[in-house]
Amino acid sequence: MTRPVLYSFRRCPYAMRARLAIASAGISCELREVVLRDKAPELLQASPKATVPVLVIGDEVIEESLDIMIWALRQNDPEGWLASQDASLPLIAECDRPFKMALDRYKYGSRYAGADTTAERATAAEFLQKLDGMLSASAYLFGEVPSLGDMAILTFVRQYAFVDKDWFDAQPWPNLIRWLNAFLGSDRFAAIMDKHPKWENGDPVTIFP
Repeated sequence: MTRPVLYSFRRCPYAMRARLAIASAGISCELREVVLRDKAPELLQASPKATVPVLVIGDEVIEESLDIMIWALRQNDPEGWLASQDASLPLIAECDRPFKMALDRYKYGSRYAGADTTAERATAAEFLQKLDGMLSASAYLFGEVPSLGDMAILTFVRQYAFVDKDWFDAQPWPNLIRWLNAFLGSDRFAAIMDKHPKWENGDPVTIFP
């Protein structure tokens, strides 16, 4: 079987969560690091949408990060992330749409005419307060072990936190902060964050994980 090819960008939260699931599943991929301002023509040929992550499996192309996660875990799910799939998907949808919309306008306010970054930060914080409440009862969102929901959402909470980490750490979200810090300090996170140079055709193959 041809090894899948993963087009990725190290700091992209969508690409991070795809890498998390692929690593958990233990699927060996060829990793191709993308520079967003100078995208490889092979990426553009595989996926005209030209955003990462993109997973190429022979003639099949998977262009959405959540679809990549689910594909990988359906091949092998040793940690049982999909056990909570039905409960996770509505929460992930809330993260990917209203929370991410507010997060983008908070983090990249200059890109949006008339954006009030303080108001957008507060709007996004409503979702984080919800997560903090869920995490008051257990180590993870749906119990004592990680789930699809945790791993699909954590990378976006990380992005929010680092817009202004001092402000974030001062918020009354002890359970959320504990959950995020445990993830940031984990071997799992470290393993998906290795730095790689921009991929170009003809470069030596980089295997992930």
